[in-house]
Amino acid sequence: MRILLITVLFLFNSFDAVSKVIIVPPSKNAQEQLQEAMILAESGDEIQLTTGVYQIEDGLSLDIDNVTITGSGHQNTVLDFSNQMPGAQGLMITSDGITLKDFAIINTKGDAIKAKGSDGISFLNIRTEWTNGPKASNGAYGLYPVESKNVLIDGCIAIGASDAGIYVGQSENIIVKNSVAEYNVAGIEIENSYFADVKNNIARYNTGGILVFDLPDLPQQGGHHVRVFDNLIIDNNTDNFAPEGNIVGEVPRGTGIIIMANSDVEVFDNDISDNGTLNIAIVSYSDPNQGER
Repeated sequence: MRILLITVLFLFNSFDAVSKVIIVPPSKNAQEQLQEAMILAESGDEIQLTTGVYQIEDGLSLDIDNVTITGSGHQNTVLDFSNQMPGAQGLMITSDGITLKDFAIINTKGDAIKAKGSDGISFLNIRTEWTNGPKASNGAYGLYPVESKNVLIDGCIAIGASDAGIYVGQSENIIVKNSVAEYNVAGIEIENSYFADVKNNIARYNTGGILVFDLPDLPQQGGHHVRVFDNLIIDNNTDNFAPEGNIVGEVPRGTGIIIMANSDVEVFDNDISDNGTLNIAIVSYSDPNQGER
């Protein structure tokens, strides 16, 4: 398999000396080959995943700028972490200008995909899922960009996270659109972030559909300018299955939208219905040490 990979690289480089396509097909050594590709990639390269199931037993990481990782569609290209050793996440991104598209990550021990400190991170047609249904033992987050700028989440699916399926935290310039969040504790969550549009999404069968939060003791404070519009937020009546002590465990079953301790939040042109406890709540955050926010 390694000889085939090198041959493909050589042929491609004969036509394009600037960037290359690195093809990594499923195999018994796929984890090692995929991590090696992420280490050896250079700016402008594309790591291409083919059709099939990749059995991954350890976390993967990418810290090279301007790299694309692409598959053949979230139904066809699946990174399966069911046998993962304990770890914080499935895929960790710490670089800029990254595009992830057309594949799925399932059954990670921790978060599915985390991006930290990334400027320009795009999730396109990505699926994250825990396939055994809502459980406290599921990973906390599906798509999890944090402390990042210029975040795009488009056409994604997030299922089964024990905190938030799609979470963007302590970030700015954010678009979450055309995505589906199901059977998570929180479907979509924007936390301590600036300038976010959440539009044309479906949040259903979660404990809470869409949350716009600001929490204390985080590096970025004072979330503001968040717009939530043209979303379908329905039937969010799943029992709260967050691990004990998690703040999202306070979200009532049957919640449509909660806005807490943010400013300049606009909610308009949404379909919000059949959420058994409340459709929209605007609440303060009470901290005995800091007072109300």
